[in-house]
Amino acid sequence: MRPPTIRDVAARAGVSKSLVSLVLRGSDQVRPEKRDAVLRAARELGYRPNAAARSLSERRTRTVGVLLNDLRNPWFVDLLDGLNSLLHANGLRMLLADARLNRRTGQDPADPLLDLRVDGLVVVGTLPDPAALEDAGRIPVVLAGSREPAPPGVDVVAGDDERGARLVSEHLIGLGHRRIAHIAGYGAVGELRRRSFEAAMRRHGLADEVLVEPSDMTEEGGYRTTVRLLSRPDRPTAVFAVNDIAAIGALSAAEELGLRVPHDLSVVGYDNTSIARLRHVWLTTVDNSSHEVGRRAARCLLERFEDAGGAGRVQLVSPTLEIRGSTAPAPGP
Repeated sequence: MRPPTIRDVAARAGVSKSLVSLVLRGSDQVRPEKRDAVLRAARELGYRPNAAARSLSERRTRTVGVLLNDLRNPWFVDLLDGLNSLLHANGLRMLLADARLNRRTGQDPADPLLDLRVDGLVVVGTLPDPAALEDAGRIPVVLAGSREPAPPGVDVVAGDDERGARLVSEHLIGLGHRRIAHIAGYGAVGELRRRSFEAAMRRHGLADEVLVEPSDMTEEGGYRTTVRLLSRPDRPTAVFAVNDIAAIGALSAAEELGLRVPHDLSVVGYDNTSIARLRHVWLTTVDNSSHEVGRRAARCLLERFEDAGGAGRVQLVSPTLEIRGSTAPAPGP
């Protein structure tokens, strides 16, 4: 049995094929009763538009490629929700690709999405090699959640990492902590958070108390780094991790070493992921408004569809500190 065609929908609804096409494209030039008749006929027949044929005729695929630095990072969930809500409202669909997996297979990260002729590209997170985006220059590109230098004409939407790290530092110092360690990350985001932490410590006369240990921003990295920090004779009373995942590793290390959080050690993360909000974790962390970052990234892309020219813009979303149960006043001497 052959699948129903646009001609069958038109015959069932008692209208022309051109009017059916207008309805399926979401045109506002069709009377409501005609639109209802066409949509009802399409449902009754089980008609589905041929997306490939429509792409050829419109020279658009109505898809947006989303290149994730690492699909395992829970921080991306809220950002993708914000991104997708606005794209969907404008008739666009997301196609996801994992840059980490593509690199392991020897591909340029964006190649699979470009091969599918996506209309635009949103790059989420920090890519190890920004030059991988050079081949994407023929379509609009937006970087979301990254602070790496962007190619010309590429918009950047991210949280204000310097402000977020400053909020954490001031919170811990205000609780009386002096020996504060920072589990640092990589890339421009990691660098901004580290520098802001160090600057806050200097402002409060605590430059000699600064402890910074690099990590790979994973749970295992956070665990190993915290074990080293807590094995020092002058161990810190507070740990500020570059992200929530590393903070979870810090919590595991503290428990393994017999330290109580927050009585013996305060721990702060960054990103306010769903993990941080679990009741048995209840992690103090920075909410960098990832849902809003996603919505603004979608808005930038939609604006680039209308006007592809002009210099790239940088939009920073203001973060807030979510104080939960993993921080408390510094323990006594």
